[in-house]
This record gives sequence, C-alpha cells and structure tokens, in this order.
Amino acid sequence: MRGRLALALALSLAACATPARMHDEAKLNQVALGCGLALGELIQDESEKKLLLMIRQDASPQQRVCVAKWARRNGLKAVFVNMTFPEEPAT
Repeated sequence: MRGRLALALALSLAACATPARMHDEAKLNQVALGCGLALGELIQDESEKKLLLMIRQDASPQQRVCVAKWARRNGLKAVFVNMTFPEEPAT
C-alpha cells in the first residue's frame, strides 16, 4: 500500500513539472512592448530555458512586476539584470 501511495505521489508531482519551452523573439518582443520595455530587452537563453532575462537600465517596479507575472504564467523564472550602459562621448 505504501509503495502505491509513493508511486502515485511521484507521478502526480511529475505531471506538475512541465518542461520550459522556448519562446521566439517575436513573442518576447511582444511581451517586452506590453510591459513598457524596448525590443530586445527580454531574452531567453536556450541553455537555461526556464530563465527569462530582462536586461534594462533603471527598470520601474511596474515593469518588473509585469515581466515577473508573465514569466510565472509561462513556467519561467524572471531574472532582472540592471546594466549601466556607457554614455556616448560628446562631440
């Protein structure tokens, strides 16, 4: 009886763990624009499919929440990378 219960529990947990799917660049850009980001500021690395990377300088809390909610709904983990981009030299 215990063995059956353990097997049933293991199978039910395995059913919940869905593998991450790769989203194409067009979809990620659509999400980025919907969250007030620029094109290319959301990426998903093929080697770490479960991570959704937002690369932006000074992202607002609203933008972070928007990305985090979409990531969660799609089985991903949002990672926020705050980058300071060099300024162009004045001419």
